[in-house]
Amino acid sequence: PGLAFFYGGFTQAKNVLNTMAMSFVLMGIATLVWAMVGFSLAFSDGGASNSFIGNPATYAFLENLPSNWQGLKIPGMSFALFQGMFAIITPALISGALVERISFRFWCLFTPIWILFVYAPLAHMVWGGGFLGKDLDFAGGTVVHISSGVSALVLAGLIGSRVDWPKGIKPPHDITQILIGTGLLWFGWFGFNGGSQLSVGGAELPFTTTHVSAAAGLVTWALIDSLRDSKATAVGMATGAVAGLVGITPAAGFVSPASGMLIGAITSGLCYLSVQIKIKLSFDDSLDTFAVHGVGGTVGALLTGLFAKAELIASHPAGLVLEEQGRMGLILGQFQAVLIAYGIAAFGTLIIALLLKSLGCNFRVKKTDESSGLDISEHGEEAYIERTGAPKVI
Repeated sequence: PGLAFFYGGFTQAKNVLNTMAMSFVLMGIATLVWAMVGFSLAFSDGGASNSFIGNPATYAFLENLPSNWQGLKIPGMSFALFQGMFAIITPALISGALVERISFRFWCLFTPIWILFVYAPLAHMVWGGGFLGKDLDFAGGTVVHISSGVSALVLAGLIGSRVDWPKGIKPPHDITQILIGTGLLWFGWFGFNGGSQLSVGGAELPFTTTHVSAAAGLVTWALIDSLRDSKATAVGMATGAVAGLVGITPAAGFVSPASGMLIGAITSGLCYLSVQIKIKLSFDDSLDTFAVHGVGGTVGALLTGLFAKAELIASHPAGLVLEEQGRMGLILGQFQAVLIAYGIAAFGTLIIALLLKSLGCNFRVKKTDESSGLDISEHGEEAYIERTGAPKVI
């Protein structure tokens, strides 16, 4: 719901419900897919194929979960529900690149398949005992942000630009909604990153690095805005905070607060640059999903290798990499994981989208529906009747 507010505020008033619904519907779709088989694919032992995927039957429908998950004194069902949060928000992030033109039917068919064939395997490879277990990804730099950002880039390229983009696109319809969404995301990220410590003891570090990174991202974006245009925009501050949150996600429990500040500032600055490049290239990544999540996740993953403290990763498989191969070996390992995540997300998304297309499911709505607004054409509802001019029912 926080992401729904954040994305919804950016769009035109005639598309706000549709934009929010693409996030909100995943509270239903992703939850059911995850409970039925997604969690088992991501976190069970896959036998001979364990390097890539788990066994779909082991924890199907959240059955047979241990009372203590892998000796962490966490009930298996609690761990499954916590990880379900990641499975919900990751595909929802993709929608930001596609708003105001994507078919809601296509979206509801694409996302459950994507969770099963892109998200769950990648989560297993990094967190579930797969071959990317040496990747330093505390809470989802590769698994969440790179996978969603790259998938968004591919889908945006397939679907194409909005009819009136860029000249005919209006400014965000409700910046206050963007700020509400940012606040909800910022607060929720404490659970996202802090919770990934999987214990109360020690969670103060990822909680703190998350907060200071977001703060540094906000201030960095505001400073760049001020230097370029003499004004620090509210939208820019919100975007900078989110960029800082994205950048620190893979590093949150592996770096010091000082490094967290640097990661937030560097990520925010590079995301700002990527937005400018997107504009120059005239590529319609509507709400900068790749520019913030794809680029931010990439930067964060590489900076994790640069700033990770030896004592904080000593118990992680990457600790041995640092000991035997040094800092450059650790960074190269992170780079390898980034490339693999890019490949899985890009090819998986392309195959799923083209398969649905071949079955007669169109990517986008008709041009007439796009012009009139997706709230009416896709849902038969409007957020603001007084703004869009539809007749009021008395």
